[in-house]
Amino acid sequence: MFAVRETSSELSVLHIPEICTWNISLESTLLDLPLYNCQIELTQQAKEVAQAFEENSMLPGVILSDRGNFVGLISRRQFFEKVNRRYGLEMFFKRPIEVLYRFSRQDLLVLPGSKLIVEAAQESLYRSAELVYEPVVVEVAPQTYKLLDVHQLMVAQARIHQITNKLLQKQTQAKLIQTEKMASLGRIVAGVAHEIRNPLNCIWGNLTFLLSYFENLLQLMSVYEEEYSAPCPRIDALKEEIEFDFLQEDLPVTLEGMKLGATQLLKIVNGLHHFSHMDETKPVETDIHECVEITLLILKNRFKNSIEVVKNYGELPLVSGYSGQLSQVFLNLLVNALDALTEYAADREMQTQYPDEWQPKIEITTKVIETEHGKQAAIWIADNGPGIPTENQQHIFDTFFTTKPAGKGSGMGLAICYQIVTEKHGGQLKLRSQPGSNTEFEIFLPIIRKT
Repeated sequence: MFAVRETSSELSVLHIPEICTWNISLESTLLDLPLYNCQIELTQQAKEVAQAFEENSMLPGVILSDRGNFVGLISRRQFFEKVNRRYGLEMFFKRPIEVLYRFSRQDLLVLPGSKLIVEAAQESLYRSAELVYEPVVVEVAPQTYKLLDVHQLMVAQARIHQITNKLLQKQTQAKLIQTEKMASLGRIVAGVAHEIRNPLNCIWGNLTFLLSYFENLLQLMSVYEEEYSAPCPRIDALKEEIEFDFLQEDLPVTLEGMKLGATQLLKIVNGLHHFSHMDETKPVETDIHECVEITLLILKNRFKNSIEVVKNYGELPLVSGYSGQLSQVFLNLLVNALDALTEYAADREMQTQYPDEWQPKIEITTKVIETEHGKQAAIWIADNGPGIPTENQQHIFDTFFTTKPAGKGSGMGLAICYQIVTEKHGGQLKLRSQPGSNTEFEIFLPIIRKT
């Protein structure tokens, strides 16, 4: 090494902590890494640079300045490569560093301190082979520069990669557990729905006969009164006691109400049984409107806060698909809309500056459209809620993406929706949202699928 004792430069090199003590996260920037601050004026001699490298073996390079203004850098590799050449000492060592810099000037990678480590590592690796190990210039403040060793950048990137893998493993494991729970729940729901449906069918069917039997009994009573018109005190007393006239009018209404309730309950049970069939192996002819209606029926108790549902149904032919999975898509989209509207309504109640005429609304529109891919069944599900922030819209279909806080759910389920629509049905799922105004999801399903 060089033994240089005299220097007029002021060298300031940051103390570099051990790698294991770095506080690195997925959102870490270059400012979170150790940066070197060693500046040399172009007029200073090259031996002063040699002294800086000798005093700090970890120093990747020095920043060159002209009267305090940033000019460029000389890396450790460049410096010793030039100086150690034949006649290098004589040519450069006792001359201004500007002479050596002219012979070794290369393209610089200058990045802002706010740059994410993962992005910086990518840009660093995209450099040409001869520059890939050169230090990175980091602008920590306007016109203030420090150096970053590429090796430390790659180590930080590796740390982030490890963190990402661990996070993905945890999320994947949680997702698998959630999926298995949902699959088990689906099987349980299917079994329970089947067990309920059998006695319910019995009740619903017998109510029809019961109503018919009651009408027959009333006809018999009428014939008895015509044939035996003489008054009978015992019969008259019993009729008065049981309020026969009221019973004659009210019992048919009661039986009709029971039949209507049984019919509604049967629809719910059939809907649950239909919805639980997520493991369909073959596509079948599916009625989109039926899938939507079943989903709305299941979510009936969620439509509170006066949330209005507007249905603009067009004429839709049957679509070849998986009815249970399509119902899952409609369920996820409607649940997200309901959550957004419920939270938005609560916020508006707390902020009186909003006009009172706003009413939460979900609008479902269907029709057949002609596209370059042929005729398609189009379904629009829109709400007049707060919309989706612009920065979230590009990630809305990403796996594991969620805007919900920890413990408030596993996400919006839109990645699953996207997979079902695009991969399982060869369709399209698109988002259109205006922050502060509305959100609309567009679903396009081919009516005739190519086999």
